[in-house]
Amino acid sequence: MARKVIVIVGPTCSGKSCLALMIAEKLQTEIISADSRQIYKYLDIGTAKPPKEELKKIKHHFIDLFEPDADYNVSKFEKDSLLIIEQLLNRNKIPVVVGGSGLYVKAIVDGIFDTANVDEDFRNYLKNMREKHGNNYLYEQLKNLDPVGASQMLPQNWKRVIRALEVLHLTGKPIHEHLKEYHRNVNFDFIQIGLKWERNTLYKRIEKRVDKMIQAGLVEEVKNILSMGYSKELNSLNTVGYKEIISYLEGQISMDRTVELIKRNTRRFAKRQLTWFNADKRIIWYNVDDISDFPKLTNVILENLH
Repeated sequence: MARKVIVIVGPTCSGKSCLALMIAEKLQTEIISADSRQIYKYLDIGTAKPPKEELKKIKHHFIDLFEPDADYNVSKFEKDSLLIIEQLLNRNKIPVVVGGSGLYVKAIVDGIFDTANVDEDFRNYLKNMREKHGNNYLYEQLKNLDPVGASQMLPQNWKRVIRALEVLHLTGKPIHEHLKEYHRNVNFDFIQIGLKWERNTLYKRIEKRVDKMIQAGLVEEVKNILSMGYSKELNSLNTVGYKEIISYLEGQISMDRTVELIKRNTRRFAKRQLTWFNADKRIIWYNVDDISDFPKLTNVILENLH
């Protein structure tokens, strides 16, 4: 059999983890999480980590690896994940990658350009500008200089914004143009599967999940993380669910408003994820009406592997 890697993508709450588990069980293989937040310890409820019993059933990589303040990035993830893929393939296992973090999926499938040098002075200048004027100031700078690049990130991802400005400053060319010229050779094929729901159904699933997260103790989870001494400014906590709860704990908004904002911001996040993944024409999309479709879908995917 050709060396293949299954990649399951889609918006938040689309059932990616559930499908990945079914496929991994059938193939008796392991799962690689391409989620930029599940990689951190203690961020359990808000990142919708798979339950402990599922983690025991099938080995998952890149879950609960680092403390919330760890310095880990997508470039390191690319190297680490490719190493695990190679190890699994050498054991005649088909790796199953699952994730909604578009950049992490891209790192595995296409690679990430990270060869431009670092200009410490310019980077420190940008960091000072951020401290003085905020994330949006830097984002607007990038928007003016590289609107295409800016459209692929958010103001709160300020490290990525700074890196984009730095590469532009160093090379005179935006990162996305470097990426077009960047070719990485791997000796395996990616089969990308996308889960697509009718929008209103997906939004209802999102709202139910948020209610369940609150009932499961999301507020206590955030309190616990902050009580351990972690800063609310950490990039890992600059995430839908966590940032709204932090505002609630600081008395800025009511609980009702907190839940309302988490639901709204999660819907917006799902929309951005779909926009990102829809741009990749290699993804094979499957329309889903219910999780009960997944056993049949698992069989279809595995039949098409051969």
